[in-house]
Amino acid sequence: MAERAHITSVEAIKLFRANLIVYLSKARPTLEEIGSDVQRTKQWLQNDQRLLWQNELKVRRKKYERAQAELFSANISNFQEVSSAQQMAVRRCQSQMSDAEDKLKVLQKWDRDLENRSDPMTKQVEQMHGFLTTEMPRAVAYLERVIQTLEAYADVTAPGSSAPSSPPPTGTDTNTEQGAP
Repeated sequence: MAERAHITSVEAIKLFRANLIVYLSKARPTLEEIGSDVQRTKQWLQNDQRLLWQNELKVRRKKYERAQAELFSANISNFQEVSSAQQMAVRRCQSQMSDAEDKLKVLQKWDRDLENRSDPMTKQVEQMHGFLTTEMPRAVAYLERVIQTLEAYADVTAPGSSAPSSPPPTGTDTNTEQGAP
């Protein structure tokens, strides 16, 4: 049997532990960023874009009503002939108004679809984040204890081996203590 245990992988465990710490320091912020990106996108759809297109629809509806009123008054008035420019303006305003309505419908659809599509993935990201913040620090601490245990084990000599005994105290001669001449 060998006098000492031959432990050669402590450095590999140390390297793995160091790499794990680096991974955790990068993975946690990334997962947090993913969660905040999803929340920002939801708010962008639900608030910013919805308000933008609701206001845009109001503005376009008013323009359409104005153009329609001008066309109507031109039709009624005998003083002015209905111009094709006025008719085109009404059609253009009507097209712009329906475009804004379509955009609002698409936003509402995406709002529903985003919830349905992102929730399962968001839950997985949250689970992963929870795992990285609770379980992985425990793993790092466990690896540290393993390293300490293996290093302590490597320093211990095997039982029954010729371990160097402690040197005799200095300044004393074993022969003079026994009374030898």
